[in-house]
Amino acid sequence: MRLRSILLRTILLVTLALAGAHFESAAAVAQEQQTQAAAQPAVDTPFDQAAKDIEKAKTQLAAFQDSVKQNADNDDALVGLATKADELSRAVITISVNLRPRFDQIKNRLAEIGDPPKDGQPPEAEIVTQERNALAAERAQINAVTGDAENLSIAVTKLLNEIIQMRRQLFAATLFKRTEISVSVLDDAASAFVRETGEFAQALSGWASFVWKFKRFPLFAAIFLSLASALILLSGSYRLFGSYLRRDEAVENPSYIGRLSIAFWSTLIRTLALSVLLVTSFFFLNSFNVLRPDIAPVIGALFGTIGLVYFVGRFVNAIFAPHEPHWRLVRLSNLGARSIGYCLLAMAVINGLDYLFSSIGEAMGSPLVLTVVRSLIAALIIGLILIAVSFGKPMLARSGDPDAPGRHWPRGMAIILRVVGTALIVSALAGYVGLARFVATQLIITGAVVATMYVGLLSGKAISRQESFGDTFFARFLTRRFNLGPVAIDQVGLLVGLAIYAVALLVGVPLILLLWGFHVQDLQLIAFRLFTEVKLGGISISLLGICTGILLFAGVYLLTRWLQRWLDGNVMARSHVDLGVRNSVKTGIGYLGVGVAAIIGVSSAGIDLSSFALVASALSVGIGFGLQNIVSNFVSGLILLVERPFKVGDHVVSGTAEGIVKRISVRATEIETFRKQSIIVPNSELINGLVGNWTHRNRIGRSEIPVSVSYDADPQKVMDILLELTSKIPLVMRNPEPHVEFLRFGPYSLDFELRFFLADMGDGMTVRNNLRIEILRRFRAEGIEIPLPQSDLTIHRDAAPVLPTAVKEQRGGQEAPREEEERLVRQLRGRTADGSLKS
Repeated sequence: MRLRSILLRTILLVTLALAGAHFESAAAVAQEQQTQAAAQPAVDTPFDQAAKDIEKAKTQLAAFQDSVKQNADNDDALVGLATKADELSRAVITISVNLRPRFDQIKNRLAEIGDPPKDGQPPEAEIVTQERNALAAERAQINAVTGDAENLSIAVTKLLNEIIQMRRQLFAATLFKRTEISVSVLDDAASAFVRETGEFAQALSGWASFVWKFKRFPLFAAIFLSLASALILLSGSYRLFGSYLRRDEAVENPSYIGRLSIAFWSTLIRTLALSVLLVTSFFFLNSFNVLRPDIAPVIGALFGTIGLVYFVGRFVNAIFAPHEPHWRLVRLSNLGARSIGYCLLAMAVINGLDYLFSSIGEAMGSPLVLTVVRSLIAALIIGLILIAVSFGKPMLARSGDPDAPGRHWPRGMAIILRVVGTALIVSALAGYVGLARFVATQLIITGAVVATMYVGLLSGKAISRQESFGDTFFARFLTRRFNLGPVAIDQVGLLVGLAIYAVALLVGVPLILLLWGFHVQDLQLIAFRLFTEVKLGGISISLLGICTGILLFAGVYLLTRWLQRWLDGNVMARSHVDLGVRNSVKTGIGYLGVGVAAIIGVSSAGIDLSSFALVASALSVGIGFGLQNIVSNFVSGLILLVERPFKVGDHVVSGTAEGIVKRISVRATEIETFRKQSIIVPNSELINGLVGNWTHRNRIGRSEIPVSVSYDADPQKVMDILLELTSKIPLVMRNPEPHVEFLRFGPYSLDFELRFFLADMGDGMTVRNNLRIEILRRFRAEGIEIPLPQSDLTIHRDAAPVLPTAVKEQRGGQEAPREEEERLVRQLRGRTADGSLKS
C-alpha cells in the first residue's frame, strides 16, 4: 500500500514537471513570435505604395527641373532629360491607373449601401454606418492621391514643353549665330590650321605606335569581327536580292521595274553593308580599348565621311548611270549625267571633309575661328558648284541620242540652283556660316535620301501594279517553287510593293529626322509613343496592341481551323460519325473559335469600347430593325445545327426547292438540285416553313413503278412476273417485301403498280431504270401487250364534210366535188380503208 502511494506521488510530480516545462516553452515561443512580428515591417497597402511613389516622383521632378536649368545650352543633355521626364510622366499615369479599380469598387459598394437615413427615417445598423464612413474616407484618400498625380503629370508635361522650347531656341541660335569675317580672321585661322596639323600628326603617330606595340591583337580582332558582320549581311543580301544588286549588261532595253528595283536595292543594301562594317568596326575598336579618348571622335568622323561619300556615290551611279544610258532613270545626256554625278560627289566630299576637320579640331582643342573658316570655305565651294551646274546643258537631246549634246536645264530649275548657290555664298560671307553649312549639308545628304526614298516608292508602286510583278525574277522563283498561279502571283506582288513602301519609309524618314536636328532618343520616344499610345480625340489607340491583337486573332483562328480539320479527319472519321454530325461539330467549333479569337484580339488590342457606347445606343434601334432578318436567320441557323431536323447529305424538299443539302451555315442553307443548281435558302424559311426530309431517320425509301397491260393479259401472271423480276435485284429489301397493287381498270388498260423498298434512296434511279428494261423484255417474251392510248371515231357519210378554209381558197371559193372532198378528208384525218379513224 505504501509502495503504491509512493508510485502515485512520483507519477504526479513527473506530470506536473512536464506540464510546467510545456507551458514555459509555449510562452517562450509566443513571446518570440511577438518579437519577430514587431521586428517585421508592416506590408504597404496599394494606397500607401501609391503615396510613396508620388513623393518619389515629386523628388525626381524637382531634380529634373534643376538639371534643365543647369544644362540650358547643352542639347544632348536636354534630350536625355526629356526622355527621363517622359518616363516619369508615364509612371505617374500608371499610379492613377492602378488606383482606378479600387476606386470603382468603392464607388459601386457605396451605391449598393445607399445614402445615410434622413431625419425621421429609421436608423440603420451601426456596421453599415461604419463601412460607409470607412469607404468614404478611403475614397477621399484616393481622390487626394489621384489629384496629386494629375498635378504632377501636368507639371511634367510643362517641363517637357519647356525642354522642347529650349531646344528650338538653342537650334535657332546655333544656326543664326553670326561671326565677323575679315582678313585678320583668315590669318588667325591659317596659323591655327598649321599648328593643329602638327599636333594632330604627332597624336596620330603616337597612337598608331602604341596600338601596334600593345594593341595589335585587339586591332586585328576588331577588324575581323567587323568584316565578318559586313560580309554576312552582304552575302545574305546577295542571296536574297542578288539579281537586284548588279546590272545585266546583256539586257539592252531593261524594263522600268527592273531599273527602279536595281537602283533602289543596290543603293540601300550596299550602303547598309558598308554602314554595318563601319559601325561594328568603331564598336569593336572602342570595346577592345584600341581607341584613345582623343582619337575616338576622329575615327568616328572618318567612318561617317566614308559612309557619306559612298552613299552619294552609290546614289549617283544608281540614278544617273553615267556609263550605262539604258539603265538611267532620268532623261540626261551622257555628258550631263557624268557632270552632275561628279558635282554631287564633289559636294559630298567637301561636306565630309568639313565634318572630319571639325571633329579633329574639337579633339585637338582648336580655336573656333578655324572651324568657322573651314565651314566658310566649304559653303563657298558648294555655292559655286551649284551656280556652275545651273549653266550646264545636261538634259537629253530632242533626238533621244544620249551621246548628242544636251539641252539647258528647264528655266525654273536653273533659277532655283542659282538662287540657292548665291544664298549660300551671301550667307557665308555675311557671317552666318552655321546656317550656310547646315543648308549645304541638307542639300547633299537629305536630297540623296529623299531621292532614294522616292525611287523606292516608285519601285513599290510599279511592282504592286496589276500584272507587273509576274515578269520579275522573284515572281518566277515563287512560281517554280510553290506552283503559284497568275492570281496568287499578282497578290504576292501587292504585298511585295507594300513591303517596299515600308522599307523606304522606315529607313528614309528616321535618317531625314536625324539630319534635321533630331537625336536618337527623340526617335525612340516618337516610336514608343506611336506604337503604345496614339490619341484620336478622347480615344487612346496602341498600334503595338492592335498589331498584337491581330496576331493573336490570326493565331487563334488558325488553331481553330486546325482543330476542325483534326477532329473531322481523325476523331470523327475514325468513329464513322454521320456526315451531318461532322458538319455540325465543325461549324460549331468554327464559330466558337472565331468568337473566342475576336474577344482575345480586342482585349489584347486594348481598345476601349466604352467610348462607342453612346453611338451604339443611338444606333441600336435602327440596327435592330435593319438586321432583324439577319438575326432571325442566325438564330435559325443555330437551331438547325443543334436540333438537326436535316443534315448535310439529306434529300429535302422545301417549297419549290428539292435536292441534297450541301452546307448549313448560320445565315442560309445551300441545297443542290439534281440538275446541279445551288439554291440558297434562308434558315428562317426552313424553320418556319414545311420541309420534307426523305432521309431524316435513315435512307430507306420506297420506290414505285407503274405498269399498264392490255385487257387480254392475265392479271395474276402479270403480278407474278413483276415480283419475280424484283426478287432478282440484290438492292431491293426483302423486309418489307415487295408487292404489286392492282390499281384500276383503265379506259384502255389494266393498271398495276410495283412497290418495293431500297436501303438507300440514292440507288432508286438505277434500280428503277434496270427494272423497267427487264419488265419490257419479259413482257415481250410472254406476249403481254402494253397498249397505247386510243379512241374510235365514227364519221357518218350523210353529213357533208366541211372543208377547211384553205381548201376553199385553193378552189377559188367553189365547192369541190364529193369524191374530192372524201379524198381530202382521208388525207387530213388519216382515215383507214374500213372508214374508221384512229387518233
